[in-house]
Amino acid sequence: MSLPAVLQHLKLLEDSGLVRSEKQGRVRTVRIEGEALAATERWLAELRHEWESRLDRFAAHVAEMKSKGEKNG
Repeated sequence: MSLPAVLQHLKLLEDSGLVRSEKQGRVRTVRIEGEALAATERWLAELRHEWESRLDRFAAHVAEMKSKGEKNG
């Protein structure tokens, strides 16, 4: 990965609040923002739960349709 690509990704993470950077001379230090990362993890957990429920209902529907198809022949 090129340096400009890394810097672009870091800029995006910084703009979103997930990381914070500071520059001292020629050295740039990047730190993860723990609270922002925890909030992101909670949001992803909610989405994961929602999608798992949807996929479980879809799997049940497909199984029901297969069962009806096998009965009808």
